[in-house]
Amino acid sequence: MTIRVSERNLADIIFRPIITEKATLLLENNQYVFEVDPRATKPDITAAIEKLFDVKVTGISTMKPPRKKRRVGQNIGHRAQVKRAVVQLAEGDSIELFPEV
Repeated sequence: MTIRVSERNLADIIFRPIITEKATLLLENNQYVFEVDPRATKPDITAAIEKLFDVKVTGISTMKPPRKKRRVGQNIGHRAQVKRAVVQLAEGDSIELFPEV
């Protein structure tokens, strides 16, 4: 199932940047990791990143890790499904994740 996104709703695709040790190491290769809508396709994610941050995306890879179980008392459920996107930017482009105060 694909999600059809108008230009006005591109900001709703990208939830947040993911800041982990591995994601920080990828910054050296001009790659950024974002949590995105699980229904979003690669063209949707590319359009959203280029529009929101005014950069040129040269490559993208996505992954949907398996859902983790969550237990509250006797009830067992699952955490919400997430999708991660690793975005490769063109040479010279960058996204400022840590703005200076």
